[in-house]
Amino acid sequence: MLSALLTCCLVALGVAAASPPAGAAPLLPGPFDDSFYTPPSPLPAGKPGDVIRWRPAVPLLNVLNADAWQVMYLSTNALGSRNAVTGTILVPKGVDPVKAPIVGYAVGTQGPAFKCTASKAMERGTLYDQPAINDSLSSGYAVAVTDYEGYSPSTVPPYITGQSMGPAVIDSVRAAQDLPSARLSKTAKVIFQGYSQGGGGSMWAGEKQPTYAPELNVVGVVAGGVPADLTEVAKGLDGYLGFGFLAFAAVGLDAAYPDLRLDSFLNDTGRRQLADAKKNACTAELLLNYSFKKISDYTTSNPLGTPQWQARLAQNKLGANPPRVPVFQYHASNDEIVNTPQAETLHRAYCAAGVREQWITYPGEHASGILTGSAAAHQWIVQRFAGDPAPANC
Repeated sequence: MLSALLTCCLVALGVAAASPPAGAAPLLPGPFDDSFYTPPSPLPAGKPGDVIRWRPAVPLLNVLNADAWQVMYLSTNALGSRNAVTGTILVPKGVDPVKAPIVGYAVGTQGPAFKCTASKAMERGTLYDQPAINDSLSSGYAVAVTDYEGYSPSTVPPYITGQSMGPAVIDSVRAAQDLPSARLSKTAKVIFQGYSQGGGGSMWAGEKQPTYAPELNVVGVVAGGVPADLTEVAKGLDGYLGFGFLAFAAVGLDAAYPDLRLDSFLNDTGRRQLADAKKNACTAELLLNYSFKKISDYTTSNPLGTPQWQARLAQNKLGANPPRVPVFQYHASNDEIVNTPQAETLHRAYCAAGVREQWITYPGEHASGILTGSAAAHQWIVQRFAGDPAPANC
């Protein structure tokens, strides 16, 4: 309804979208249908974080407490090439945007289908990360929520690929600072936050930021349920409850790295069901339709142990470039989806590297962890933005 109204108004005014100067955010909004998510070809000139297009957003649960915009911005894919990513920028009402800190929020797993896009979930009011986003808005912080790479009607997202997620999260913050309507400061304090896939995304942003975006004033990283080592995570999912996440991860890595040639390992069942998942599966379907399945049900041979797959998995293992800012890392003690030991290994590696990290485990399983750790995570964010010394329990 809003999209149609805006379109009618622009047409009535005789306004056509103009091409802005290279590197400048576009002055006019649009398009207002799903073509918004399809990147222009070729991509415009500019640097990572530059806004390609924008439009007003109406996230159902933030209509009263925030001004919001959907954006498409330049970023970098897992192979180091330029790409375009979409996301949502929220600025709390009643605050001076110039003085607002920014949370770069990385959402948890939504699913491979285009309908699962985080910005669409926010419009429906179904994003399960919403409480954490609302906590930040209530504290006067702007929030940049990336959709991650690959969410469009004709593409496949490179799910769980850290080399793609890190830039997408970082550049959502840059895009928030680039969007004139948001009026956010280029020197604002920034914290990356996320849980599950988002915990990985925020940690990858923390590892990449010093070299990829040294101009950002990052003061911390908050990451829960982190899939730090995909090889170790996969071992706990084959034949178990969360097999759908393993299957989606294989599809995502294959989307990021065409040399992996996943199709050459699939049997007819694998080709048929994974093709259907790409079009129709969100988180619920990944759990309901794929629980307790095995890699052998979908393949003629297991790709994960091949040299090509092992090399790409190694490139997407956290720990090689520890963040240079304080970290709050938390995990469910009985996590059945993202096993706890591999996350604790990352914690120990960061401590050994001198990262000022606070590590906490909470009783429970993976899904409950997003709520169990949220209060402490938010309090940690409040203290970092206030400039308080960061706690550590290395």
